[in-house]
Amino acid sequence: MRQRLHVATGVLSLAMWLLLAAAEIHPPLHAWLHGGSIPANDDDCAVVAIAHGQVHSTVCDVPAVVPVTWIEIVPRIEFSVFHVAMAFLPDGRAPPLPCIAS
Repeated sequence: MRQRLHVATGVLSLAMWLLLAAAEIHPPLHAWLHGGSIPANDDDCAVVAIAHGQVHSTVCDVPAVVPVTWIEIVPRIEFSVFHVAMAFLPDGRAPPLPCIAS
């Protein structure tokens, strides 16, 4: 499940990046993203940031995970429940004749 989440996040990020790159090249798409018209002077959107190369990444301060020092392994007892069912016929009885004659 975690690998699928990583793949989905990567695909979504790539799709958004390609959409913004396409809006950078195609002004009508950029205007559509703004709702019809591009602002004249104070356009501080993601398309302009990508066009001018103003994409900055930051480092997240995530606390280190404490390693697990002790793991308990409990042995499993494996057993099989298989019983051969043998039906003993009473004296003078036998299987039907078509089952024996072959």
